[in-house]
Amino acid sequence: MIGIKERLEEVKKRMEEAATRAGRDAERVELVTVSKTVDVARIAEGIEAGIRILGENRVQEAEGKIAALGRPVKWHLVGHLQSNKAKLAVSLFDFIHSLDSTHLAEVLERHAGMQGKVLPLLVEVNLAGEESKPGVSPEGLPGLLRSVSPLRHLQVQGLMAIPPFLEEAEEVRPYFRRLRELAEEVSALEIGNIDMRHLSMGMSHDFEVAIEEGATLVRIGTAIFGPRG
Repeated sequence: MIGIKERLEEVKKRMEEAATRAGRDAERVELVTVSKTVDVARIAEGIEAGIRILGENRVQEAEGKIAALGRPVKWHLVGHLQSNKAKLAVSLFDFIHSLDSTHLAEVLERHAGMQGKVLPLLVEVNLAGEESKPGVSPEGLPGLLRSVSPLRHLQVQGLMAIPPFLEEAEEVRPYFRRLRELAEEVSALEIGNIDMRHLSMGMSHDFEVAIEEGATLVRIGTAIFGPRG
């Protein structure tokens, strides 16, 4: 039976091959291993196998895991963040992928300031306008970034997106390409305190296409930990 270590090594190999196909440096693409609903023992096995970044979807679930496992890895919040969980999120996570409103930015700024932190984060973009998903619209992105720009305890480092789920990974390519184009458009605006070094996009079934289109962070869970129960 294939274990976590073997699956992790296979994913890393596929990531490297995708970067090579795109003429990119594979070292510039980081793996965020998504551990939502995965038990602590299996996460510990993954850390032993070489996982360096863990991604969690829910603040309270992550709280228990961080208490049990400590910080031998970086912890990223990759799921939607409600403002009433912002204080705890600031204390728990090294990186947040899901800023989606000025209100949330202001709440995070307040708590980061109180905790003496500068919090790196990404802005989540709802590329397809799906009502079931959070994220700022592409049209609303520049305005949100301008509102975040003066906040001294937040550091926007790029964009994140969860495109519509499509069976064929190739069909998702236009969404990944659009996120890269949005990052380029934002960079050209030269908004202060806004950096576009990262694109968080691509999951277990489409991460290779995402890397070919410029992903620097890929969020992979099932391909490493196996199907969730």
